[in-house]
This record gives sequence, C-alpha cells and structure tokens, in this order.
Amino acid sequence: MSILSVNAGSSSLKFALYPIEGAGIGEAEVTGNIEGLEPSGEPRICMAIQGQGKEITDVCVMSDQEPFEAALEALDSLLALRFSHLRVQAIAHRVVHGGAFYSSSVRVTPEVMAQLATLNALAPLHQPHNLAGINAFAESFPDVPQVACFDTAFHRTLSPLETTFAIDKKLTEQGVRRYGFHGLSYQYVSQVLQREVPRSAGRVVMAHLGNGASVCATTDHQSRATTMGFSALDGLMMGTRSGALDPGVLLYLMEQGWDHDAIQKLLYKQSGLLGVSGESADMRTLRASQTEAARFATDLFAHRVVREVGALSACIGGLDVLAFTGGIGEHDAVLRQQVGDALAYLGVQVDAARNAKATGDQAVSIHADNSAIEVWVVPTDEGRVAAQDALAFL
Repeated sequence: MSILSVNAGSSSLKFALYPIEGAGIGEAEVTGNIEGLEPSGEPRICMAIQGQGKEITDVCVMSDQEPFEAALEALDSLLALRFSHLRVQAIAHRVVHGGAFYSSSVRVTPEVMAQLATLNALAPLHQPHNLAGINAFAESFPDVPQVACFDTAFHRTLSPLETTFAIDKKLTEQGVRRYGFHGLSYQYVSQVLQREVPRSAGRVVMAHLGNGASVCATTDHQSRATTMGFSALDGLMMGTRSGALDPGVLLYLMEQGWDHDAIQKLLYKQSGLLGVSGESADMRTLRASQTEAARFATDLFAHRVVREVGALSACIGGLDVLAFTGGIGEHDAVLRQQVGDALAYLGVQVDAARNAKATGDQAVSIHADNSAIEVWVVPTDEGRVAAQDALAFL
C-alpha cells in the first residue's frame, strides 16, 4: 500500500509513490517530474524507479491542448499502466495557498475546493494547477482520500509584525496580509537540518531558489520571517515573476492604460529572469548563454538573494546556518558561491571545492572549516512532507 504525492507547480508536475511502512512512510518506490510546462517549454517525463534507474520520455501534447493538461493525462495513464500494483491509499496534494481558511492539512471536500478556488487570484500560476490536479485524481481515484497540504501552513508562527501590511486596517481584517509560501519545502529542509545540524535550533536562513524563489528565516525551527507575502509574487525575482516591486510602478502602468490582465501577465509571466534577460526563465540556459543580458539577469538574481538574506538575518538577530534548496539552490554552484562571497561580512565562507561537488543528490555542507556560519545544500522533498500529512488522515 502506498501514498501518492502530487506537486502541480507553475512549470512542472512532480509526483512520488511512498510505501506505507507501519506508522510511517518508506523511501519512494518511484519519483518523477514532468518538466517543461512553462511557456514555450517541451514537456518530458523524468522518472526514477527504485532499483531500476531513470527513464525519460516525451509527453504527447495535442495541438489544442495545454501542456499542463497533457501532463496530468500522461501521469494518470502512467500510474494506471505501470504502478497499479502499488495500491494508493491516499493522494497528498501540494496546495500553495490556504489563505486564512487553513493552517494545517485537510481532507478535500467540495466545500474545501470552493474555498480554495477563491484564492486563485492570489497565486494564479499555482493555485488553479493545484486544484486541477486534485480534480483530475479525484476522477481517476474516486474512492481514495484526497488531502490538501498547504505551503502557507509552515508560516503560521509568523508574528503580526511580519504579517501586517501598513494599510487601512479594515483591509487587514479582510485577510489582506502576508502569508508566506514554499512552506512544505521549508518544513522538510528544517527537518533535515534538525537531524544533521545541531546549530539549526538557532538562527537559520533557508533559500528556496527555483522557478519560484523565496527566503525564510527560522529560530527553534519555526518560521519567523519570509520574503513572500499576500501572493506568490513578493520578495525575490524568479523565473518569470518580478518579485518585490514599487507599487508606484503599477499605478504608472494603470495611468498608461494597462488593465488588470496585462499587468498580471507582466508580473507573473514576463518578468524575472525571462524579462530581464529577454532569453529564458531557465537558469541553466542563461548560464550557457554568452550574452551580456543573460549574465546581468543571473547577477541580478544573486544580488536579490543576498539582499533578502541580509534583511531576514537582521530580523532574527544574526545567522548561524544558511541552507540552499530548490532547483537552482541545489544545482547552481556558481550562484551559491556568489551569494556566499557577498555574505562574507556575516562570517560566511564557502569552500569552493565542496561547493563544486554538491550536486543536490544529498544534504551536504559546503562551508570552509573556518567559516563562522554553517552553509548547507539540502535537496528538498515536498512530496514526503505531504505524504506524512496524508498518512495522518488514514
């Protein structure tokens, strides 16, 4: 018997089957990622079956079909044909926004889906995909419990000083506040650090860097400050998202005749690495490019990470441990070195050789022996956290 974990994101669809072993879950029998779902991407299934290595296959996308829709169909067929013997007892779904409704995981009902749909506008790259995934698997597995696991839940320990915007308090009372995201990732990384790094009970900054990117500061393994806020737009620049932006820019665009849809498209789909470089939202593509625009985009990304790590370190009174995770954080040694060098004033010293060997396949330290701050690369596993929560409902 197993739990299926599904993470339907803005540019990929990740999945994993975890066997139930007693009161817990074992190592994933199969893990996979359907990537290339971003604009102009080419969807492919990259799957690893325990003990059998990796398989890579293209996803067939019909001319009138969205890549995400094709990815859901491909995964559904794959499970039915290849892994029907791993009887699924529950399906755990990563859901980006729980809003003020949910501070912990919940079994999905029609009422829950209706509430979550009201939050689509706050995370338009994610929430609709998350809910589409739930609907798709509810149809394919009608008798299996669907469990929604929220990225916002980890940040329920944020204080009012962190969650409150300096706006009319009537809006605050309506739920216009900072929530924070990437919570499942931060929860997993925090668990690993708690097990491997004694100093992580102190002042920790975790950087989840990928197509979506944010930074989170913790003490006692609890969230104290984070860069994302009311929506998944705030903070760091990302693959196609702007990150923090002067609200006056939006007023200016409105004065120039831009409407809601045009502004939303700009902020969510035409900004970030893609907007600055004019080439790609993929850090790997930009690293391989020889253009000045690509180099500037990657430098700007690193600068924004340094800026936010410094700000969050101030919020928790210093820094003991710095951890990198996410697709870029786990695999881009150049980015980690840039950030580490810029944070030398805090006592960070990255060992170049250790950093180059860190490939994201396991949690490793990359700091120099004389570094005042421990620096770690921790591959995230949001699926395992979601599966753990789903198991509790069984």
